[in-house]
Amino acid sequence: MFSGIVETLARIEKIEKEGTNVHFTLSCPIAETLKIDQSIAHNGVCLTVVEINNNTYTVTAIEETIIKTNLGLLKVGELVNLEKAMRMDALLDGHIVQGHVDTTAKVTAIDQKEGSTYFTFSYDPTMLEYQTVDKGSIAVNGVSLTVVNSQKGEFQVAIIPYTIEHTNFKNFEIGSVVNLEFDILGKYILKYMQNLQQN
Repeated sequence: MFSGIVETLARIEKIEKEGTNVHFTLSCPIAETLKIDQSIAHNGVCLTVVEINNNTYTVTAIEETIIKTNLGLLKVGELVNLEKAMRMDALLDGHIVQGHVDTTAKVTAIDQKEGSTYFTFSYDPTMLEYQTVDKGSIAVNGVSLTVVNSQKGEFQVAIIPYTIEHTNFKNFEIGSVVNLEFDILGKYILKYMQNLQQN
């Protein structure tokens, strides 16, 4: 379980394929504090630490994860957002994030406005099981954000300069592919309503 509050950025040092699995070796300031078998969110994807070597560590993504997320598009040298699993006695500064990415989206617009940056994201509008609502929560590349201007298959978020500087949002451009995890409470309610309509 995560909160969507990114702790640091990790740099991809090596990518190795083994069958349908992909091993990512990353470096980051907190690598030496990690433990084998620990769950870490990478761009919002929950992955397990399988190896640690000084300031680097390795995680493995299975084929299903590669297909459903942007991890398969990553290249050596790129930065990913990192968050360790939250403690049950810690403050929930963001919102409940499971680390289970629902789908990907593309950046379709980046606009500067009064000190904030508005990012517009578009995803498959036929995916009716995933929706946003104005002022609702969404995790974009693992970052807990508030939705503005919710549309079918599209939404915006307003990002303050601090968040841009401390996440990989600073590298986004038009066409960038990001991971989306929709609000778990919203998904349950939507599923419940769909079941009611079918019965």
